Amino acid sequence: MGSIVGAAYPGSSMSADDLRDGLFADEITEIGLVGVWAALWARKGLSKRDRSLVTLGILIALGAEDELGSHVRIGLGNGLTEDEIAEVVYHSSGYAGFPRAMAARKAARAALGQNANIS
Repeated sequence: MGSIVGAAYPGSSMSADDLRDGLFADEITEIGLVGVWAALWARKGLSKRDRSLVTLGILIALGAEDELGSHVRIGLGNGLTEDEIAEVVYHSSGYAGFPRAMAARKAARAALGQNANIS
């Protein structure tokens, strides 16, 4: 996870112990670290860049804007350009729906520091 997320969040800790907060269901972080980051992102079948493209599309379809913002920054760290991320948003409008694409645009703009008054 650190090799993928580290560029998006420089100086942040990526260990499960540091991410736990002692509150309700704090072990979900460790489950994610092992099941998603260690198992899926480490597979050799796709590049990290391609995994970022796929992940962005899935998160848009799910309406997972909180996670989408993080993955916009991770995608940039994995070699995606802002134009390519915009294309994922545009393309998703045809498959996941226009409202999901608009919500994704808003989340991506926030992640990119482009907070506009228009939704």
